[in-house]
Amino acid sequence: MSGARFGGVLAPIPTPFDVATGEVAPVHLRHNAARLLAEGLDGLLIAGSTGEAPLLDPDEQRRMTAWVRDVLPDGKMLFAGTGAESTRQTIALTRAAGAEGADAVLVRAPGYFGPMHSPASLVDHFRAVADASPIPVLLYNMPKYTHLPLAAGLLQQLAGHPNVVGAKDSSGDAKNLAAYRDAAPGWTVFVGSASLLYTGLELGCQGGVLAAACFAPRLCVDLLVAFQGGDRVRAGALQERLTPLDKEIVGKFGPAGVKAAMDAAGYYGGPIRAPLAPVPAGDRERIARLLAA
Repeated sequence: MSGARFGGVLAPIPTPFDVATGEVAPVHLRHNAARLLAEGLDGLLIAGSTGEAPLLDPDEQRRMTAWVRDVLPDGKMLFAGTGAESTRQTIALTRAAGAEGADAVLVRAPGYFGPMHSPASLVDHFRAVADASPIPVLLYNMPKYTHLPLAAGLLQQLAGHPNVVGAKDSSGDAKNLAAYRDAAPGWTVFVGSASLLYTGLELGCQGGVLAAACFAPRLCVDLLVAFQGGDRVRAGALQERLTPLDKEIVGKFGPAGVKAAMDAAGYYGGPIRAPLAPVPAGDRERIARLLAA
């Protein structure tokens, strides 16, 4: 199955927790999902880094896939993050996501035993997941959190697998993004940093899975539309507006910052799950001012 049908701007939607119970709040999840998609996004990713994936139970992930699938209009994509530390658990999460209606999965590097992994053992891991997955697989490079960067050479070794169709690069490094684009010409490559959306499109990437799209969806969509329409000047101007939102909110505060920004933008952000700490009140005000500007 080709990854060519994937592209556009997706929001890695945060996991909304009930203030009183700390449980996943399906009403808020569906409401956020529907509103974000109505802004013109091409799809959503559940259980990504912005979704606090490592802090979720497998059953929460499975149910979230089904809840978002329920409100997904035709033609919109649903991706699920299914990376875990063991190959066995990654396969289980991947199969569950496929069964509940995800269109593809993003699989991060298993970082805990990072220094113990060789390039060959990582290739074996991703290959085993792709062999077992009922839906297409994209590799997810997030070295800031996994502390295990996926080298472009690894992509080349998996490029021949019929069920590995793409990658998301959240390294924040334009050179790495270019190396990814070159390593697997037939794949869909998504930019994972909103600061690099314009650069990624110039490099031939198919779009972005952008935390900033959770609170500034229209800005991200308009940039893509302007670029695809040949209006590089407008696309560049939109990138200049998007970059500070990405660096000051996503870069500095991670999932907690995205939730604070969603609250400020009229979505439901809500609490972050412990042990992650919420954004301090003063910074919340600063985030609100950045968005208002």
